[in-house]
Amino acid sequence: MTHTTFLSPDTARDLNAPLATIRLQLEPMTAAHADALFAPLQDAAIYDWISAKAPGSAEILRRHWGRNECRLSPDGDEAWLNWAVRRTSDGAYVGTVDVNVDDAKTATNVGYTFFPAYWGQGLATEAVVAVVNHLIGRGILRLVATVTVGNAASRRVLAKAGFTFTRVLTDNDMIRGVVHDDDEYVRTVHPN
Repeated sequence: MTHTTFLSPDTARDLNAPLATIRLQLEPMTAAHADALFAPLQDAAIYDWISAKAPGSAEILRRHWGRNECRLSPDGDEAWLNWAVRRTSDGAYVGTVDVNVDDAKTATNVGYTFFPAYWGQGLATEAVVAVVNHLIGRGILRLVATVTVGNAASRRVLAKAGFTFTRVLTDNDMIRGVVHDDDEYVRTVHPN
């Protein structure tokens, strides 16, 4: 019996295609985005609800995003999809969206980071909905996201993108040395 895999370099690139909405352009992330995104990623408010830290330099970002340009993990088990999100009206970068996709057609980690100057404008929702709809259109059957308990803004984004709360993941994340619970949200697609 031959096992057919879903993921390949071509599939990963297709999953990480450029996307557009009414107000946004979602560009596949490359090392070239590091200079434009480094400064806005320094805003401490971004990290109130996530375990990541501000990048130490544009060069660190450049190396990290450069390694991910192939869109596949080294073992080929996951597609690493990353978009830089740009507002169409003025070209300003407003945030990022990232998703890992496995061979079972599951988006195992839907994540997004938006810069505080652009919060409260519906841009995160618009970008996440675009990515989710794109992935569903490419055959992704299940999408999973986690949000630190108490992060009401991210919960609203996921709800508007069609995700449903499924459970609390106790002691799932550590933010600046403090253990936090996460809420898990899932969107499942039932193929016809």
